[in-house]
Amino acid sequence: MKNTLLLILPALIAISCAPKDRPEPAPLLGTWKLLTGTTINGRDTSTVDYTQGQEMIKIITPTHFAFMRHDLNGGKDSTAVYVAGGGRVGIKGNIYTEYLDYLNYREWEGGVFELEYTVRGDTLITKGVEKVEEAGVDQVNVETYVRVK
Repeated sequence: MKNTLLLILPALIAISCAPKDRPEPAPLLGTWKLLTGTTINGRDTSTVDYTQGQEMIKIITPTHFAFMRHDLNGGKDSTAVYVAGGGRVGIKGNIYTEYLDYLNYREWEGGVFELEYTVRGDTLITKGVEKVEEAGVDQVNVETYVRVK
C-alpha cells in the first residue's frame, strides 16, 4: 500500500502542476506594416500605397493598440507626414474595436471604430466605417497589412 501511494503521489502532483488550457491568442495580435488603404466615400473610391515614400506600423496587444506613420524623406519636403495614435481595443471573434484615445489629429480622439478583420497567413485585412463628424469624415476604410517578423 505504501509503495502504491509513493507511485501515485508524484503522478498526482505532476498533473496538478500541469499548465491549464489557455485560450488561443487572437491571430491579429502583433506588429503589422500597412501596405494599402482603400477609402470608399459614397461613389468615390481611392487607394493609397503606403509603401511608397512613407511607412506605417500598427502594434496590437490584447488590451491596446498604437500606430505610427511617417514619410521616408525626414520631413524635408512636400511629402512630409507624421501621424501617431493609439488607445484601447476590444476583440471578439472577427470583430476588432479600436477606442482611439490618442491621436495628433485631436478631433478624431474619442472615436470608436469597429472593424471586421481576417488574417490569412501573414496578411491582415481590416474593414470598417470611419465616422468623425468634427472632421467631416464618413467613409468605409479597408486596410491591408503584412506581419512584421
